[in-house]
Amino acid sequence: MSPLSGSDSSIPDPSYIPADRDSEFLQREELRSVRIGLELLKPELIQREEGIQSTIVVFGSARLQEPTAANDALQAAERDAARVPNDSTQQQRVAIARRQLTLSKYYDMAREFGRLVSSTCQVDGRCDYVIVTGGGPGIMEAANRGAADVGAKSIGLNITLPHEQRPNPYITPGLNFQFRYFAIRKMHFLIRAKALVAFPGGFGTLDELFETLTLLQTGKTNSVMVVLVGQDFWERVINWQWLIDNGLISQQDVQLFHYAETAQDAWDLIGRHNGMTPS
Repeated sequence: MSPLSGSDSSIPDPSYIPADRDSEFLQREELRSVRIGLELLKPELIQREEGIQSTIVVFGSARLQEPTAANDALQAAERDAARVPNDSTQQQRVAIARRQLTLSKYYDMAREFGRLVSSTCQVDGRCDYVIVTGGGPGIMEAANRGAADVGAKSIGLNITLPHEQRPNPYITPGLNFQFRYFAIRKMHFLIRAKALVAFPGGFGTLDELFETLTLLQTGKTNSVMVVLVGQDFWERVINWQWLIDNGLISQQDVQLFHYAETAQDAWDLIGRHNGMTPS
């Protein structure tokens, strides 16, 4: 019998398509383990081919804008609120936009950090301490942008979401990855990581931060240094002392991370930790 099916003899029967070329077959529930393996392997092989030796992971809010854009957003919110002065929703928008403008300094700081690390470590063909982000806007964009400012490589690890996230334009072509599985993406964040630098952020930032702190606390990794940028922000968000006082973490656990107030502070901490700069 012919392997071609139906009235159109140019369309092969699904059973005749080689398994590695049958995209519909590869999406079957039973093939999940195969997809997971491929998703782990593809970025790994590409990074090896690109000579990526080590990375610094940068997390932070996708919603924070650079100062000029944040100021424009505040002015727009104030104009809208002026039209309906008794609208509490509009007043809340103004208050949030005002706080976002205050936090926008971290966009510039993340950009400076990406520039500083990349210009220091990507010289003479070396690819050490390469910036890796979640690939989206906000703080992630800023860190990738800083690397791009000095012509250095940087990595973006995007994830498929219900509301599709566009990769930011500053990720190095060829190092812009998209993941289906959060678990595999999380592994790739840390496989080569020498440090995790967390700027102010929301659920995603907190998720990755606590996952890394848990790995350090349980001894599953000891090679990643955690730096929290903006002590005032982090101590408002997380009451570490309350956790200690209630016996939920130990006093030693707060030594798993360090605070920094500037890009240079963060880089100096990482450098000293890895023996790159004098203490």
